[in-house]
This record gives sequence, C-alpha cells and structure tokens, in this order.
Amino acid sequence: MYSKFRARVQKILPIPAEECDAFFASEKKLRPLKAKEFFLKENETCRELAFVNSGVLRMYYLSPAGKEINTIFFFENDFVTSFQSMLQQKPGRYFIQALEDCELITVAYETLQNAYEHSPLWGKFGRIIAEKSYIISEKRIENLLFLNAEERYLNLIKTYPRVFEQVPLYHIASYLGIERESLSRLRKRLSKPNTIVT
Repeated sequence: MYSKFRARVQKILPIPAEECDAFFASEKKLRPLKAKEFFLKENETCRELAFVNSGVLRMYYLSPAGKEINTIFFFENDFVTSFQSMLQQKPGRYFIQALEDCELITVAYETLQNAYEHSPLWGKFGRIIAEKSYIISEKRIENLLFLNAEERYLNLIKTYPRVFEQVPLYHIASYLGIERESLSRLRKRLSKPNTIVT
C-alpha cells in the first residue's frame, strides 16, 4: 500500500527505512477520493501533504468572472498540496479536485513539521520538495509569459506525455490559456504528416 510512497521518497532523498518509520509509520493515512471530489477547496487551510498512489488531480482557481483556471495537474507518484496555504497555515484561493478516482496517502502538517525539526534528512527532504514546487510554479509563469500557444502545447506533451490520455481536453485548454476549440485546431494541425515539430 505504501511501497510507492517509500520508493518516491527514496528517489528524492535516500532516507533510511527506520527513519521513515520513526516519524511516519503510524501517521500516514490512506485517503480515497472519487472523481470530482475535492482534496482542498477555496478559503480552506491546507493541513496535509498528499502522495498520489493512483489517479489524477488538478489545481485551479476561479477568475473574477467565475471561470475555472487550471494551474497544475498531479499524476501518480506526485506530491499534492497547496504549499502557500500549508506552509502559512492560512486559507488559500485554490481548489484541488480529483479528475478520476484517486488513492492518496496523506501526512498531516504537524507530522511533517515534527520530522523537519528533529531530522536533518527530513528537513532536507522538505526543502527539496519546496524547491521543486517553486521551480514548477516559475516555469508555469514563464510558459504563459514567453511562449505562444503552440510552444506551451508542445512543452506540455514533453513534460506529461500521457496527459491527453488522463485529462479532458477542456481542462488542458484551460491550463494552456486557450479555448478548447483552439486546442482542437492546434492538435489537428500538428498531427498532419507534413507538420514540422522542433
């Protein structure tokens, strides 16, 4: 049940099994989410970090006009949280919703802080996770600022090769900052044999 979680932790930072068990053996919880159920809603405080054992989730916010704007997708073996809300322990603007039936492994904020405080290895792990989250966020901003729709689309395919198998087109279009019809035209054009993709 927790083998993927442990393998992912080990890939990020080799932490001895006994040190994993010392802080998390009895603190990890299995949390199933049905498709369309929420891990987090706007104005809630995020109080846990989750690992995606299976399934796909999305993070989004509501524009002033009430439109849902997707900011990131979480796939199997990803860690899920709203870092700003969790680290500050304050309500946030984001929703995190399951796009299909998911199985999450969750760890409470207090448990994480205890591990960070008492274990140099877990403290380093927390820093690495936070740094990765920051890099993803900055790349997301740069994509929207400096890349056109086609470049954003190709970058998404490169980063998440299976995204079109797991995420509906209208959610992908929102993430790319274009309308669904524009995405369909873009995909059709790039799928033609004489289209040059660099």
